[in-house]
Amino acid sequence: MNRPAVSFSIDGDAAIEARATSSPRAADRGSAPHVPQADIHWQHFSVPFDYPVAFTREVFSPDNPLLAELVSRRDPNGSHRCLVYVDAGVASTWPDLDVRVAQYFAAHADRLTLLHPPITVAGGETLKNQLDGLRGVLEDIRRHGVDRHAFVLAIGGGAMLDAVGLATAIGHRGIRLIRLPTTVLSQNDSGVGVKNAVNFQGTKNFVGTFAPPWAVLNDFDFLDTLSRRDRLAGISEAIKVALIRDGDFFDWLESHADQLAVFDPRAEETMIRRSAALHMRQIAHGGDPFELGSSRPLDYGHWAAHKLEALTHHAVGHGDAVAIGIALDARYSVLAGLLPAGAEWRVVWLLQRLGLPTFHEQLLEIGHDGHPAILEGLREFREHLGGELTITLLGGLGRGTDVHDIDEPLMLEAIHWLREEVQGHAAA
Repeated sequence: MNRPAVSFSIDGDAAIEARATSSPRAADRGSAPHVPQADIHWQHFSVPFDYPVAFTREVFSPDNPLLAELVSRRDPNGSHRCLVYVDAGVASTWPDLDVRVAQYFAAHADRLTLLHPPITVAGGETLKNQLDGLRGVLEDIRRHGVDRHAFVLAIGGGAMLDAVGLATAIGHRGIRLIRLPTTVLSQNDSGVGVKNAVNFQGTKNFVGTFAPPWAVLNDFDFLDTLSRRDRLAGISEAIKVALIRDGDFFDWLESHADQLAVFDPRAEETMIRRSAALHMRQIAHGGDPFELGSSRPLDYGHWAAHKLEALTHHAVGHGDAVAIGIALDARYSVLAGLLPAGAEWRVVWLLQRLGLPTFHEQLLEIGHDGHPAILEGLREFREHLGGELTITLLGGLGRGTDVHDIDEPLMLEAIHWLREEVQGHAAA
């Protein structure tokens, strides 16, 4: 007896069908077995994503309708339920934020309902390193009845947005998230993108998803209470994206470095807007918004930065680590013959004029295998996406180029150049 046909269909338009025509008796007689034939129909569909990225001040002023308008942009009727989270660092520098949020929701009660007073959660890598923090947000979502038609507002830095964003991405398979980034780094880079994640067993961003937010609101007022260190560190991501995407923007950063170093509002806001625009353009038009290939096109300087953060147990923050990674890969680009000699000094000088670091002794730490531990970051960088190693380097100031192999002795030479030439020049 022939085996029955096996069929599986999706929505009536796609089917995979296999028919077996051979019989056990034929196989027993030594006849060549027949290979089942498959009829495959591919299922194709596309889902458009769109979300606004807004720039404002006094976002929680009752007279500013922006938040209420963006929450209700697709359904202007009725009051939309919202659960609000605040980064502990923001809560400490904005002690009246809870009151401001409550007053704003009261002023816009026709469109907004506050489900619970704002919930404070740990900021920085503390929240990202604790799965209990993720579980806590999920428990809140369940307890307060937050569903796919309700909203979570996350007010904080990039790490906090990452962790709360992951909870909203997996809660009910997707809850509407509104990000209110409060740092330079999150306003000009991570907060306007589509990634979210937490760390797991020492591996950065191991658990995460791609999930576009409902909206992003950049309120420049939040920057005024940042420490000088944190405010400067965020500029490293602007330098990064300028180096790989926009030479004119890099020239602008050089010519406005003195204003940026003292946080001139006009210069700082221009820097954030241009950096965010480049980030969004890459996501929309770069061809791989969810990084399905082997490339992480906006992560120039990050293979070393992520490893340096881990080696220092996050004593070196992300922005400072990126600055060091930028300097390292600029010098390596020269040694590899990709970038004209001398161009790396322009990168280093810009970082130094802004007070950003260009070297850390942890770059020289020897790992268990007898090699510099920082080089393990290359393997981890590849494993994060799988496929072949793909590292973005510089083919010019404003032009990134992908390579698939790193000469480790040459990278060590670049590290020693940073220690000897750059550190020596700075000391002089």
